[in-house]
Amino acid sequence: MGIESEVFGDALPVAERYAAFLADAGVERGLIGPREVDRLWERHLINCAVVAEAVPDKARVVDIGSGAGLPGIVLAIVRPDLSVTLLEPLLRRTTFLNECVELLELPNVEVRRARAEEVVQEFAMDVATARAVAPLERLAKWALPLLRPGGQLLALKGERAAVELEEAQPVLKRFGVRTAELLQVGRGKVDPPTTLVRVVAESAPRRAKGSRKKRSS
Repeated sequence: MGIESEVFGDALPVAERYAAFLADAGVERGLIGPREVDRLWERHLINCAVVAEAVPDKARVVDIGSGAGLPGIVLAIVRPDLSVTLLEPLLRRTTFLNECVELLELPNVEVRRARAEEVVQEFAMDVATARAVAPLERLAKWALPLLRPGGQLLALKGERAAVELEEAQPVLKRFGVRTAELLQVGRGKVDPPTTLVRVVAESAPRRAKGSRKKRSS
């Protein structure tokens, strides 16, 4: 448990309880595949925990399509200074997430059953995270309106990260984002390092240009 201890520090016992819950209830309810159990730490928990390297102190984070809580719950465990909202539209998943929050005693986590489009007027987050939710061109449309001016989207991506970033350029241009780049975190802790697409929102990222609804006459 060398790397696990290095990554999670004093929060390792909490991470271990979460891993056990994922391997049990997570598999039973179809949120984690049975074949993933043997690689929960390297492929899932550590892979998500190192995202914390890119998250500012005391940030308000929304985890879009949180599913089993990856990376949202992991970030809340490793970074108790964060305020994390797990945004998930499916009831069975929000039930699982609420059970996780109660089991792990995470006071810095809120579970919200909703789609991103339904909470645009309520949210002005510092960071939006997402893992295995949708291609970047779609994800950006959901995430960017949830951010405060200058907030950032951190999307965990695999080997197609560069391709997705290129394909998303038209959408990102419509939103007028400040920057969009590839970023690797977790070097020396997870192999290969976790790849993020980091998109920094413009000064007023409420919606893509040209997406306003026309008023009825």
